[in-house]
Amino acid sequence: MTEARPSRALAPLGLFLLTILSVMHTGAGYVGEAGPAWRGWTFAVPLLTILVAHELGHYVAARVHGVPASLPHFLPLPYLSPFGTAGAIIGMTSRISSRRALLDIGAAGPLAGMVFALPLLGLGLSLSEVKPASSPSLIEGDSLLYLAMKAAFARPIPAGHDVYLHPTAFAGWTGLFLTMVNLLPIGQLDGGHVAYALLGDRANTLGRWLHRGLLALFVVNAARNLLRARGHGISSDAVITAVSNSTFWLLWFGLTALVLRASGGVHPPTDEGEPLGPGRRAVAVACLALFVLLFMATPLRVE
Repeated sequence: MTEARPSRALAPLGLFLLTILSVMHTGAGYVGEAGPAWRGWTFAVPLLTILVAHELGHYVAARVHGVPASLPHFLPLPYLSPFGTAGAIIGMTSRISSRRALLDIGAAGPLAGMVFALPLLGLGLSLSEVKPASSPSLIEGDSLLYLAMKAAFARPIPAGHDVYLHPTAFAGWTGLFLTMVNLLPIGQLDGGHVAYALLGDRANTLGRWLHRGLLALFVVNAARNLLRARGHGISSDAVITAVSNSTFWLLWFGLTALVLRASGGVHPPTDEGEPLGPGRRAVAVACLALFVLLFMATPLRVE
């Protein structure tokens, strides 16, 4: 096992520093008061903690299995992303030949991130205010796990009120959202790795159907948003809002299409080797169940 050369660490370090600035700047906008960018630390620190844990989970698992892997390359995305970042990527120069290694590497990131996301979300929800709902507002999507966390940690929510997320709570929610996206059992996403390790070539069929489902989800979401606005009349603004509230799935349909195309439409095969074993099979099933618990039909919407 060789150590990363200093020259190879410069790009990841530079991108990480830029991502810190970008996320800090984005977080300052959630504080609610004008001031310097460092005020966004209550959003930036918890979010970056979750993201670093996620990427280090992948990196450490890859190194343990002797799979060459680059340091995480974080992607700053100021202004264009509500999080200030598009996450991070790790480059692997060789195929993962073992199903056991594939599962460990694919599952380690989401599970490591969730170790930090859940307590940070709980802390943030306990600091969040419950106030009368106002319009227009940017509303975060609900998942089964997020609803359970709100019930456990947020104050009671009377009719006509909503939880106005503390920046740390929004960082925790972002951790759940990014984990959900990564656990989609498609292609070479984390969920695709887990599904292939568990199901073998059957995961390719599952991934193709789920990929088509993303396009269907865009259409259904847009229609549902239009039906919700029907009582106020279907105007051009209502159509634009309905489509924009659903655009994430259209965008993700396109991005995952590129991922699938790059791999020839199938997950790169692994050597059969030793079976996963009951422990790893339980981890794989738990990851797929976690995806269901984290799934949000409309991740963010404006109302």
